[in-house]
Amino acid sequence: MTSKPDADARLIGAHDLALAALREITPASSIGPAAGYLPEEDGSVSLRFENRLAGYPGWYWTVTVARVDDEDPTVLEVELLPGDGALLAPEWVPWAERLAEYRAHQAELAEAAAAADDDTAADDDAVDELVVDDDDDLDDDDLDDDGEPDILHAGDLDGVDIDELDDSEPDDESDDDESDDDESDDDESDDDESDDDADEADPDDEE
Repeated sequence: MTSKPDADARLIGAHDLALAALREITPASSIGPAAGYLPEEDGSVSLRFENRLAGYPGWYWTVTVARVDDEDPTVLEVELLPGDGALLAPEWVPWAERLAEYRAHQAELAEAAAAADDDTAADDDAVDELVVDDDDDLDDDDLDDDGEPDILHAGDLDGVDIDELDDSEPDDESDDDESDDDESDDDESDDDESDDDADEADPDDEE
C-alpha cells in the first residue's frame, strides 16, 4: 500500500488562486469559507470551500492545484463534490433495466384491472340470479286470471279482497229468500191437505 506524500505548503496556501478559478464558473455568493484540503497520491492538493448553492447540502467546491518543480502552483481541476452525508442522486440505472421494470409494472397494473373487472362481472351475475329467484318465488295464487298480480285495495285485510266478500253477500240473501219461499209452499200444501180431510169427514157426521 502506497502512502500519500506530504502536502506541499505552497499548494495548501494557494487559496487566492483557487478562489479566482471558482469565480470563473460560479458566482462569488455561492462560495463559502475554506473547509480544509485533501492531499492526493500524485502530490497535488484539493482545496475545499463550503458551498452555498441551494439544493446541495453537504457538498463542497473543490479546486485541485499542483506544482511542477519550482514553478508556481497551477489549477488542475475545479468541481463541486459531495462530502460525507451529502444528499446524493439515486444510483444510475441503465435504460434497458429501467424499461424492463416499467413494462413489468404496466403488466401488473393490467392484471389488477382485469381481476377487478372479473369481480364486478361476478357481482352483476349474482344480482341477476337473485332477481330471477325472486320472480320464480311468485305463486300462482299471487296472480289474477289474466296472469297479473292481485292488487289489494285500501281496507283489505290479510290479503282478502273486500270486494269479493261484497259480491258473495247477495248470493246468501237470495238463498235465504228461496228457502222462505219453499217453507211457504210447504205451509200451503199442508193447508190444502187439511181442507181435504175436513171435506171427507163431513158425510159421516151427517149420518
